[in-house]
Amino acid sequence: MSREIGYAIVGLGVGKTHVKAAVRARGVKFVALCDLDQEVLNKVGDEHNIDPANRYTDFAAVLARPDIEVVSICTPSGLHADMAIQALKAGKHVLVEKPLDVTLGQIDKVVQAAEQSNRFLGCVFQNRLSPGNRKIKELVDSGRLGQLVTANFHVKWYRTDTYYANNGGWRGTWAMDGGGALMNQSVHTIDLMQWFMGPVKSVFAKTGTYNHNIECEDLGVALVTFENGAVGTLIGTTSAYPGLEVLVQIHGTTGAVYAKNSNIETWKLADDPDRTEEAEVLAQYKAGEKKSGGADPNAISTTGHAGQIQDMIFAVIEDRPPMIQGKEGRNAVEIILAIYESARTGKEVFLPLN
Repeated sequence: MSREIGYAIVGLGVGKTHVKAAVRARGVKFVALCDLDQEVLNKVGDEHNIDPANRYTDFAAVLARPDIEVVSICTPSGLHADMAIQALKAGKHVLVEKPLDVTLGQIDKVVQAAEQSNRFLGCVFQNRLSPGNRKIKELVDSGRLGQLVTANFHVKWYRTDTYYANNGGWRGTWAMDGGGALMNQSVHTIDLMQWFMGPVKSVFAKTGTYNHNIECEDLGVALVTFENGAVGTLIGTTSAYPGLEVLVQIHGTTGAVYAKNSNIETWKLADDPDRTEEAEVLAQYKAGEKKSGGADPNAISTTGHAGQIQDMIFAVIEDRPPMIQGKEGRNAVEIILAIYESARTGKEVFLPLN
């Protein structure tokens, strides 16, 4: 490859996944790390043979290096926009972990900063890269399901109290996490929901905190009406002991598709009467994803992360936008904020939010 770039990862919680992908990616000259915790910084640096000269506890020092072209922001969610804006203003291209931020105002600011700086902004929604999910997207877009009628998107996970207490206890707080089981764990599935089904028209929801000592919800349930007329359900929880599956179920007038943990388990189409295609799809996509984060966040598949990070690197080298641009991170957050508003008021809430 004719050109290679410097890649920095800031925040070594979920950022460890970014490190693992970046050190193996094509087109990377070196990887730099940044974290406030020197012990964590050295542990991750030693594990991946990162030069000590490329390890930082000072974010400003990372941004001051002209040979760093891309920065992954993997800090607590409530810091995403502010840190991304700093990086963009410093001339860096930026990939931000989900969610892009926890308020629409902050999201709009970071998207505007990317446009003004003429730098690329990407948002991590790695589940879109799962082979099973890409196959479902292809099917929905083909129109072979007919008129979409109903859909279910369920995230039935479990997290311990220790999980919420770790790392300073930022998870499950309004300021740093922006919410609970919906904003943190379910945001990926909510992104898939609108990616598959199209824009959301309204939500009617209830939320509650059942099993954790946190500010925000560990269960959210919503009735979702889509602009295309379909009606579906959304469930997101971290209280489903011992940690179960993510379910996607989509029904149309001429077909249905079900997936569990991004693996397709049902493929029924009116134009496949002899079920030949069904057998082929199930053989290829029923057991593609081996890992699940239902009980353990460290068990979440990293395949999609690797794909997005590689794409971000190639986007910079090829001077073209990344496959999932930052502005796409707004949709899922808006849906989640509408759910919170509906749960608070007891009313149906319509999108877009004012």
